[in-house]
Amino acid sequence: MKLAQRACVPLARLRESARRDGGGHRHALFVPSLLSLLLLLPLQAQAQTDLPDLTHKLTALSPRPPAPDFALKDLDGKTQRLSDYKGKVVLVNFWATWCPPCRREMPSMERLYQKLKSEPFMVLAPDQYENFDLVFSFTGQLDPAPTFPIMLDEKSTTSKAWKVKGLPTSFIVDKQGRIAYRAVGGREFDHPEIEKLIRALIAE
Repeated sequence: MKLAQRACVPLARLRESARRDGGGHRHALFVPSLLSLLLLLPLQAQAQTDLPDLTHKLTALSPRPPAPDFALKDLDGKTQRLSDYKGKVVLVNFWATWCPPCRREMPSMERLYQKLKSEPFMVLAPDQYENFDLVFSFTGQLDPAPTFPIMLDEKSTTSKAWKVKGLPTSFIVDKQGRIAYRAVGGREFDHPEIEKLIRALIAE
């Protein structure tokens, strides 16, 4: 099994438990309280040191399938639609605060976004099964803190449409709205090789 795949957190058990629960107590089952999150931070930091290094390998898709559209509210309450960014290359990252490789890769996405935000490029990051308070608190702890849109996919309906099996899973969508690359597991998104691939998509 590849290193990046070992670092992927499966979603299947969460979805099955959510179905059994009927959705009424989803946050209580899967989302730690803010206090619990703060208490877990030292343990998570130690766990992250035991994870494999982030890689920069992406899987090219050929032919490129159309990316499913979505409409999700971000942390500012604004609805973000993938279709609104047609004509731009979009990095779509499915993640959660309880996912160690997600936590590790997010600063690299912000660095990439800052480097390319003057280009036709966007990052959209739908969080899975979590609420506003937890996600907002988590993003404030990151350095650098993300300035790209982070959305709430509280029932994980968007990730199902994208056939996401584990977190993190990322897709790079070309300017025509097709999925050009996929990555399962943590990535160092500001690695020169990934930047090169994105710039090539921008130039198409």
